[in-house]
Amino acid sequence: MPRDHWDWPIPVPFSQGWKVGNLVFVGGQVSMDTEGNVIGEDDIEVQTRVTFENITKVLEGAGASWKDVVKLNTFYVYGGPESERQAFWEKMTRVRLEFLPQPGPVGTAVCVAGLAMPGLLIEAECIAVLDS
Repeated sequence: MPRDHWDWPIPVPFSQGWKVGNLVFVGGQVSMDTEGNVIGEDDIEVQTRVTFENITKVLEGAGASWKDVVKLNTFYVYGGPESERQAFWEKMTRVRLEFLPQPGPVGTAVCVAGLAMPGLLIEAECIAVLDS
């Protein structure tokens, strides 16, 4: 696990990431501090930035970067008015674009009812391929 990285509040056997051959699998990253507290509650931009910074740490720990990412899955929670859903998604996406090179990875964004911990608005995972 990268230094100064968040961890689950109870012991679990999950890893933040795995490097298998030239593949790097980054497990679901969220906006939490090392004490398990949500960072940026009710702020999708702050939570997205912290989540993607956490992904960056895991990638770098495996010798990868965002240019190596080929698949990105993002899960987000939105509970506001339907008329504001797209604006919420756009705020999240603008921050995601700060991290993604051109051309970017294939991606999926799914609106979900909730995530593992109360207050989390986003979780993201990815797969990277390192040059041989």
